[in-house]
Amino acid sequence: MPDAETVADNDIAEVLAGSFLARLPSDLVGTLLEVGERTDYPSGSTVYREGSYPRSFLVVSGLLRVYLTSPEGRQVTVRYARSGDVLGIAVLVGGPADVAVRTLAESSMFRIDLRTLTDAAHRDARVSWALAEELNRRLYETLHQTAINTFGSVRQRVAMHLLDLASAEQRHRGLLVARVSQQELADAVGSVREVVARVLRDFRLDRLIATSSDSIQILDAAGLHDQSWKPTA
Repeated sequence: MPDAETVADNDIAEVLAGSFLARLPSDLVGTLLEVGERTDYPSGSTVYREGSYPRSFLVVSGLLRVYLTSPEGRQVTVRYARSGDVLGIAVLVGGPADVAVRTLAESSMFRIDLRTLTDAAHRDARVSWALAEELNRRLYETLHQTAINTFGSVRQRVAMHLLDLASAEQRHRGLLVARVSQQELADAVGSVREVVARVLRDFRLDRLIATSSDSIQILDAAGLHDQSWKPTA
């Protein structure tokens, strides 16, 4: 029977194979696996703070939120990242970013050694091109996210707004609770209360959320995030 370390290594290799890192030369991938390290984080952990030294991670499991904070303390989500996504490629080129990264669910991350990756990119055009393709993919995802926020279905907008509200005030022990009424939620997403109530009922039946008179608790953050991206009428 394989030991826990072997299982963990297999998990990392499997997730890496589904990420853009798999397009890198095999010897470089082997080096990154050898020098990197895996870290597990409970829900509600801050894994990167604004302006911190550049770091890069492969998300092995979980769901993370990348966000900006205004001088007044308001937050805006830049990106949600989950298994197979890589964080920190932009800072490899541009240096420290004014974003923070926080886990919305129990998450596991594999650190990518930036010096090893940067040195390889300077030497090998294949590596540089793979990084350029990944940055291009991230740009298109950002455009897609903007389109959902603007033109998405009520279901998509409600899911995204609930995640944003709850993650901005993530509770002790990682609990995600959005303190909002159905009418306030309808106003925020540009719909009416009756339509939003039907969406919330569907989310409850799918066990994504639990509701009370003045709040909505997110039970499955990753599942709710899927709803925000899923094309629906």
